[in-house]
Amino acid sequence: MLYYKAMEFKTAKRLRELPPYLFLEIDKAKRQARAEGRDIIDLGVGDPDQPTPKNIIERLYQAAQDPSTHRYAFDQGMPLLRQAISKWYKNRFGVRVDPESEVLPLIGSKEGIAHFPLAFIEPGDYSLVPDPCYPPYKGGTILAGGKPYPMPLLEANAFLPDLKKIPPSIRRKAKLIYINYPNNPTARTAEKNFYLEVVNFARKNRLIVISDLAYSEISYDGYRPPSFLEVDGAMEVGIEFHSLSKTYNMTGWRIGWACGNPKLVSALAKVKSNIDSGIFSAIQLAGVEALNGPQEQIKNMCSIYQERRDALISGIHSIGWQAELPKATFYIWIKIPRKTDSIKFSRLVLDKADIVVTPGVGFGKYGEGYIRMALTVPREKINEAIKRLKKIP
Repeated sequence: MLYYKAMEFKTAKRLRELPPYLFLEIDKAKRQARAEGRDIIDLGVGDPDQPTPKNIIERLYQAAQDPSTHRYAFDQGMPLLRQAISKWYKNRFGVRVDPESEVLPLIGSKEGIAHFPLAFIEPGDYSLVPDPCYPPYKGGTILAGGKPYPMPLLEANAFLPDLKKIPPSIRRKAKLIYINYPNNPTARTAEKNFYLEVVNFARKNRLIVISDLAYSEISYDGYRPPSFLEVDGAMEVGIEFHSLSKTYNMTGWRIGWACGNPKLVSALAKVKSNIDSGIFSAIQLAGVEALNGPQEQIKNMCSIYQERRDALISGIHSIGWQAELPKATFYIWIKIPRKTDSIKFSRLVLDKADIVVTPGVGFGKYGEGYIRMALTVPREKINEAIKRLKKIP
């Protein structure tokens, strides 16, 4: 038997600069707890627990029977899917996007968001990134050789970034600005007056706006979140990312899209053509069914989440914790009720109550002092979680 001396491999600087991916760390702790035989209630990762609608599953099954769908897909996505996305945007937001030049299907919006900086960021350039935020905004920037510059999302400013506080020296070096409303993790929303402020800021500073609209269809009490592309001038400066994941309970299917300024869409398409070979055609056809088919399930889904939201907020308040009632997303952003950091408090909740929550600092420095809970478990589990939380010393 031959033995080889283990080689030492030094990873690239860009990889060493990446923080540990938050959800992998949470999953590791969760798996360990379950391996110990503990009854875990998972309020951590936002993965819908409701099934994908039957009509979408049936369309996938039918499409997968066709051998023509088993070949490489078009990099630009099927024309039928691009047309369905364009039609959906017009019906939902009143925004016209050209299916030929202003729409690009993606292997989930996360993929496109992470790849987009490769098209525009040079080494040393800045991206203006909300803090706290969905981790790929920072990760995509770092992998492209850029530097994330945090825009604090503070309760005092309704969890909107204060654009006036970004120093001129940073603005001059910035290429991109990320916005995400309804917001993950804070669950706060933004209105068109904020989007107009962003457009003017982007024009003045020659920035590209990246709008992440993944949670637009999960909303409550009659509220309907707007799209960034609805405001005047947005198409001149921006690109918006959307997904079927949350809207149609299709997180594992990996299908989303980008739409907006054709030059920005084209640049992302060029990056993607050198990295992947498109979405499995049968999944694209299932996506067409999702967008063109019955939409009643969205209303039903929101009703389920709203019941869970009300139960969790009521329970949180009953034990003296502080959290705002969100108008959208399936998250609750909760102030830590004692003097400790969010990682230690999340560990305490797991150790003493067998509940997984997400530490706010995992989303950025300004997430410290908070934890995030997801509404992706049945109401009975939420009620049980509140009972357990009451027992934490």
